[in-house]
Amino acid sequence: MHSHAGAWEPGKTVNRQPLTVNSISMSSLDVFVDQYLNYLLVEKGLSKKTLESYSSDLTRYLNFLKSKRIKTIFDADTAAILKHLISLRNAGLGSRSRARHLVTIRGFYRFLVEEKVIKNDPTRIIDLPKSGLKLPDVLSLKEVERVLNTPDLNKPTGARDAAMIELLYAAGLRVSELVNLKLQDVNLEACFVRVFGKGSKERVVPIGLYAKEKIDFYKKTFRAKLLKNIASPYLFVARAGKPMTRQGFWKLLRKYGQKAGIIRKIKPHSLRHSFASHLLEGGADLRSVQIMLGHVDISTTQIYTHVAREHLKKMHEKFHPRK
Repeated sequence: MHSHAGAWEPGKTVNRQPLTVNSISMSSLDVFVDQYLNYLLVEKGLSKKTLESYSSDLTRYLNFLKSKRIKTIFDADTAAILKHLISLRNAGLGSRSRARHLVTIRGFYRFLVEEKVIKNDPTRIIDLPKSGLKLPDVLSLKEVERVLNTPDLNKPTGARDAAMIELLYAAGLRVSELVNLKLQDVNLEACFVRVFGKGSKERVVPIGLYAKEKIDFYKKTFRAKLLKNIASPYLFVARAGKPMTRQGFWKLLRKYGQKAGIIRKIKPHSLRHSFASHLLEGGADLRSVQIMLGHVDISTTQIYTHVAREHLKKMHEKFHPRK
């Protein structure tokens, strides 16, 4: 597939030169793609139409890598593939088309592993649901900013809601984690929150200055007024010093979404997904984002546990749009 000269031609032969580390620049990747397509033709017996689809998908993927100035195949990691899938979704491709793209890319990487060009397959930990690849609903940065700026900071409930929504986005929390946060779990001096996620697993997530300032303002100005002389260990309080329910927060978020002029319904998880996507799109590495989200899938946990908390903080400060 001389990827920029048109469709790949079945039957075209390519000399199988040894695939060496020195020859793995992006420009020579076209040769590997040709070899992969020949392999599919000869050994898998795929049709001309299927091979043309594979060729088109791989061309689009390589063009994406080149547009991101990724110079070698070794630099194309799992995060890069996820970003490519996000770009396909943003370009209007449906879930089935994106799923097909992932199948194509996965097959190519498996071929490179078999040929000993690369050691690890970066597509290995990307799930492909049977119904097709469904990427989560993600808000644009402008949409997120509109929602974040909607609550009235002059009202006690408005200041509380603003701090909650800002923190939800700043730390990528689950709603259950957000509403159950206690005062002792938030360290505003060091800019981090301690979260107890699924299975009571503890994680520490950095937050930026926007979240710090809104939480600080709410605590100093309005928290006591909402409590009305009632003591409560919870950071965000509703009636009688109790934490807000998940359903209560969901209704609030939906109300602010409508006020911000966002037509589709915003779900609490939308901000969590936006947090992860915006970090990835900004250049953060997948492992750091995985830890910040508190994902502990058994098959991938070992990859992530050795990333230091200090590294996470630097990643967050460098890449989060509202630091």
